[in-house]
Amino acid sequence: MLRQFELVERVKSYDPGVDEDRLNRAYVYATKMHGSQKRASGDPYFSHPIEVAGILTELKLDCDSIITALLHDVVEDTDGSLEDIESLFGEEIAKLVDGVTKLSLLELQSEKSKHAENFRKLVLAMSEDIRVLLVKLADRLHNMRTLHFIKSEEKRRRIAWETMDIYAPLAERIGLQRFKDELDDLAFSELNPDARNSIIARLEYLKSSDDDVTDKVVEELVQVLKDESLDAGVFGRVKAPYSIWRKMQHRNVGFEQLADIVAFRIVVQSVGECYQALGALHGRYPVVPGRFKDYISTPKPNGYQSLHTSLIGPLRQRIEVQIRTQAMNDVAEFGVAAHWRYKQAPDAPELPMEGRKFRWIRELLDILEHASNPEEFLEHTKLEMYQDQVFCFTPKGDLIALPKGATPIDFAYAVHSEVGNSCVGAHVNGRMVPLRTILENGDQVDIVTSKAQSPSPDWESFVVTGKAKAAIRRFIRQEQRQQFINLGKELLDRTFRQEGYTLTEKGVAGVLKKLKADQVADVYAAVGQGNITAREVLVSVFPGAKEEEKPNKVVPINRARRGKSGDHSIPIKGLIPGMAVHFAHCCHPLPGDRIVGIVTTGKGVTVHTIDCETLQAFHDSPERWVDISWEYDSSEEGFTGRLHLIVANEPGALGSLSTVIGKSKGNITNLKIVSRSTDFFEMLIDLEVSDVKHLTNIIAALRTMPAISSVERARG
Repeated sequence: MLRQFELVERVKSYDPGVDEDRLNRAYVYATKMHGSQKRASGDPYFSHPIEVAGILTELKLDCDSIITALLHDVVEDTDGSLEDIESLFGEEIAKLVDGVTKLSLLELQSEKSKHAENFRKLVLAMSEDIRVLLVKLADRLHNMRTLHFIKSEEKRRRIAWETMDIYAPLAERIGLQRFKDELDDLAFSELNPDARNSIIARLEYLKSSDDDVTDKVVEELVQVLKDESLDAGVFGRVKAPYSIWRKMQHRNVGFEQLADIVAFRIVVQSVGECYQALGALHGRYPVVPGRFKDYISTPKPNGYQSLHTSLIGPLRQRIEVQIRTQAMNDVAEFGVAAHWRYKQAPDAPELPMEGRKFRWIRELLDILEHASNPEEFLEHTKLEMYQDQVFCFTPKGDLIALPKGATPIDFAYAVHSEVGNSCVGAHVNGRMVPLRTILENGDQVDIVTSKAQSPSPDWESFVVTGKAKAAIRRFIRQEQRQQFINLGKELLDRTFRQEGYTLTEKGVAGVLKKLKADQVADVYAAVGQGNITAREVLVSVFPGAKEEEKPNKVVPINRARRGKSGDHSIPIKGLIPGMAVHFAHCCHPLPGDRIVGIVTTGKGVTVHTIDCETLQAFHDSPERWVDISWEYDSSEEGFTGRLHLIVANEPGALGSLSTVIGKSKGNITNLKIVSRSTDFFEMLIDLEVSDVKHLTNIIAALRTMPAISSVERARG
């Protein structure tokens, strides 16, 4: 355990002007508050915060960070309060300690929601001051170093999983590679000790039997660089056991098949020398195709910069080489901590990459603001944090980092939420592509927008970024509620008029308590959503209304034009499919068909054709039947119609069929071959058409083809 004067001397070694008095007072206060408390190891508890402070001195953090480390467990584990800390050490320290205390609540719980709620606190706390996260990571690192003292195997494994699942990725995200490697390795030793010991044994054998191959490679690389007048440091480093294990799992190969167990690092003076060194190596040794990465011109989101290449190098061995400057090496090792003291200078300019590097924190906050529940937030943040990146460019050349598998929709939301909401199309590298296209590294993406566009519910099935998912869900929640309100109001208005009453907000407001609602809009939404029936509301407002008699057969009213007297049908114009109204897949209704709506609990209205066989199931539930009508402009959007065909099994038949459909302005959206014989195909084809007349015209055109034996409209 670090003694008081040793800790002060450590801080003074990199910060000669440190406030020694505050540091000494914090050391004494921590030891006093923790008193006789013991850790699982039997050591005094105050040894833990002192060791955490010692870890942070290795990162050369400021005095406030060191004091926070000394006091970080006081509020949680002693009688000390935030008010006490503020009065003794100031508001800044109190805020930092409060942030770390919140993070201490972050534990993997059996109840997922509690875990997610704590994860919220983590993002909120670290967004206010990144030093909070640095203290917490140092706290977790020391706890992992002493994990073996905990007797409960279940608790040790829980802490190890939590470390690997949350803290190691966070360390990597802010560039603390040293923390990340050690946290992973300590967790790995608990979760899979046999695999770790096996890898270590193989590494020891390799080291004893390679006759100093690593040293020979280093010597030759130094000489190659000297020949180019480059004074560079060259280092060989064996990769961590967990990193090797993960590569074996990811590539599905054995230990012997891994060629990059030892990584070689070249440290030069300037960016120009990085590329000069790369040229020297590529000029001397064969390059392994597809293994070159330039993180200098396109840094990682956490600020990491380096050139990566793989060569068939000295001794004809395949080696992995990283080339960087000393400043880049500091960032690679210490991440945000490498910048910390520099940023404290009062006249320090904004560091390059600083804004971009922490954009992910702002994006998480944006998701946090709009997520409807903790589980949704946790799902999004895990997507944001743990996926590999692809780098794409705007037409102006701005770099956008996205998770692997991202689409133009994700790109649009990364640019701005309004761009995402109004996206109608995308050009990738100058070519129009579908919105579900997966983007690749280096793609230039140009988003086409329209003020008339709004997010589609279908987008959520293929976007991968949390920001895009949150924005789409937010729009759907807002729009869906409004649609349910509009639909519910129409249903109530129709029911009230049929019974000779008039729907008024004042009347509904008078029975809110009876209907267990807070406001009139909630009643409308509940009716539209199918959670309560319009009849229930009518009887609540007018108790004297007679009970509805169930007819033996329900025949919906044939629609009259909206606005004429006696019109009780509800127009579905303006209702977005997939929200308050759903088109049944059993009968594929089209404009021009006689239709009827069935109120489905929690979903709104499902539209069926009047002759759909599915309606038999609702024969005894007349209160769920709704008379609805088309008021769609056929130019606005397409609808899906399904055809059942029997086609001759002969060359060119399918091509002729698609040609006829295309000439009739139909668009094939799906095709399924139901059965096949030597003479005929039986198939189902889904077509995008404007209305039932359009589909009828296509059927008539298909019937003229000699290769088609029969074609009918399918009802399922």
